[in-house]
Amino acid sequence: MQRNISLEQTIFDLAKNSYSFEKVALRVFYWQYQHNKVYQQFCDLMRQNQPNCISEIPFLPIAFFKNKEIIHDGLAAKVIFKSSATTGVKRSHHHVAFPSLYEESFLWTYKQKIGEPEDQIIFALLPNYLDQGDSSLVYMVNHLINNTKHPLSGFFLDDFDILVEKFALAQKERRKIILFGVSYALLDLCEKSIDLSNVTIIETGGMKGRRKEMIKEELHEVLMNQLNPRQISSEYGMTELLSQAYMHKDYYFDGPPWMRVIIRDTNDPKTFLPENRTGGVNVIDLANLYSCAFIATDDLGQCTLNNRFKILGRFDNSDIRGCNLLVQ
Repeated sequence: MQRNISLEQTIFDLAKNSYSFEKVALRVFYWQYQHNKVYQQFCDLMRQNQPNCISEIPFLPIAFFKNKEIIHDGLAAKVIFKSSATTGVKRSHHHVAFPSLYEESFLWTYKQKIGEPEDQIIFALLPNYLDQGDSSLVYMVNHLINNTKHPLSGFFLDDFDILVEKFALAQKERRKIILFGVSYALLDLCEKSIDLSNVTIIETGGMKGRRKEMIKEELHEVLMNQLNPRQISSEYGMTELLSQAYMHKDYYFDGPPWMRVIIRDTNDPKTFLPENRTGGVNVIDLANLYSCAFIATDDLGQCTLNNRFKILGRFDNSDIRGCNLLVQ
């Protein structure tokens, strides 16, 4: 199977408002239905294989990435991203045939939402992801760090004293300072009584079982009070996606033009909810061209008419009723 360069270009041309999102999404659906046997079987079992609009497209439960190899027929993965997980929990696997698609997606979004990496110093406090390996987040941040071309940029585990020294040196540079940090590690950093008044924090990843989970507002209030950063943002992404969204001050996320969130009824996954109603988060990520672009996540959230969304938590009973493909 060859790359569909024409469809790739159409997807990223959405940034220029050249096409209708719905029309492109339907093109991606029919192409994936034809070339992805797992997704095809799921659509057939759901009796949703001839959609005429986005609301008729079936969304693959994210748990499939733990039990199935989600990649187009005839393609081999050049990289396999694995989710972070607590001990004993099976990790998701995202088989990525063309990492360049991921790079194009995350780089465009980062530049639009955060800024040019070439003008920044980027620190990464992501110990859990580094320990477990095969992280899509580490892949992305490493790419951004390399783009800074600055010797101070880099990853850190739990060597907070060295990180504090690097921060002090970075303050002397005429660059924007970015700190990517998993939530629990940022709380650990709070105990160092450090002033990050010139730093933009991008919080991600949650507590990973290391600390009690907190809502965004509570977490950001603690970080603001203890670290005094210039700004706190948050990154919404996951192993199963090749696109990310970044949070604004009002706690709503905003993604690239080829990413869209739809809220489903938790009791009826085929029913979608209007704006500001809480339900399960479905993500359309057209950059997932060679895996699956239509994913029903385990997150709870709300969305607005202009495609901004808020994450409110997670829920457990996310299996689609009546579908046994997951256990076959």
